[in-house]
Amino acid sequence: MRANMVALGVGVAAVCTVPLAITVTAEASSDVLLSRRHPVLASSAIDAARTGVMAVDGDPTTRWTSVTNPGSQWLRLDLGRTQAVNRVRLLWDPSYARTYRLQLSADGLTWTDLHRSTGGDGGTDDIKRLRGSGRYLRLLATQRAQASGFSLREIQVYGPGPALAGTTTTAPASVPPAAAGLAAAGKKELALQLVSSAENSTVDWRGEFDYIEDIGDGRGYTAGIVGFCSGTSDMLALVTEYTRRSPRNTLGKYLSALRAVDGSASHKGLDPGFTAAWKAAAADPVFRKTQEDERDRMYFEPAVRLATSDGLRALGQFAYYDAAVMHGMSGLHAIRAAALRVAKTPKLGGDETVFLEAFLTARVKEMRTEEAHSDVSRVETAQRLFLRAGNLDLNAPLSWRVYGDRFKA
Repeated sequence: MRANMVALGVGVAAVCTVPLAITVTAEASSDVLLSRRHPVLASSAIDAARTGVMAVDGDPTTRWTSVTNPGSQWLRLDLGRTQAVNRVRLLWDPSYARTYRLQLSADGLTWTDLHRSTGGDGGTDDIKRLRGSGRYLRLLATQRAQASGFSLREIQVYGPGPALAGTTTTAPASVPPAAAGLAAAGKKELALQLVSSAENSTVDWRGEFDYIEDIGDGRGYTAGIVGFCSGTSDMLALVTEYTRRSPRNTLGKYLSALRAVDGSASHKGLDPGFTAAWKAAAADPVFRKTQEDERDRMYFEPAVRLATSDGLRALGQFAYYDAAVMHGMSGLHAIRAAALRVAKTPKLGGDETVFLEAFLTARVKEMRTEEAHSDVSRVETAQRLFLRAGNLDLNAPLSWRVYGDRFKA
């Protein structure tokens, strides 16, 4: 094969990808096949005849084929117990992966790269001299050669063994919840908790309807569940909608002042009673529902639509949403444009991981243009950490740090 291939020395306890290191193990003559007929889970399958189990049935005339949606796809094998892995053979169909990763995990959640391949040309990849161990092995296909889905005839995993007896397994033909993006049950809630940890220093976002203060970032008052600001139009939009729904609310009398200070850091016409009125309004179920609806209308829904159209999975959708909350949708589009100058989205045929690295780098650069946002931990010790752990589906449990605080979800 002409693919650009490297082996990685890893330990499954690591969170981030380790430096490249070529290692030597026994040649194939002493290898034991560990994977045949072992349980397998696929991110998707195009139909019931081409599910993930077809890639471990020992029959090269059958195959696993993913859906044709843009974005990464994966195939996960359960080896039954922790196994040392020193060789993997991939028998590709013509719809092969140009770039992919082989990853190991102790628990099926946190992944460490065992091998990376770029510039693949299909056929058979026989990858030797690997060194790593884990119960689960995942093929993460990140860039396709054809417009159709990824298609693999066989994946064979070898190591010193002994191999456990395999059992015939079945796999769903449709995308499981873990691969359905933020539309999946529980994934939106997880994204809201992650944003709240940065905006309000808590994952309990439902306890922040009454939050309001001036944090000194030049945007006036910051308030509510995603930091609606008096200086950036979204607070004005929120209070306008609340007044439409509840004309006699306690905040309606401040609408003229909110229009006057929009675009500035001024509190003119808001002090001294606005903060108390906000806290009082937060006891009103109508105001709480309006905050949620305006959050979704202005930030969550358009950001997720854009990420989905770019072929990004749950992590990318969350990254777009978090950027929209801080920078607005116009800021998100600018950050995305900067990333597109150095990488392609999956929809355009690019590698999802490479594009998200470029997007987060552009996001950090933008954050550092404002002193109030110069702490970039919400990216570097949260989103970037998830990306380098291979958690493109944003699977829980998660552990991260933001602005010096530690969180779990």
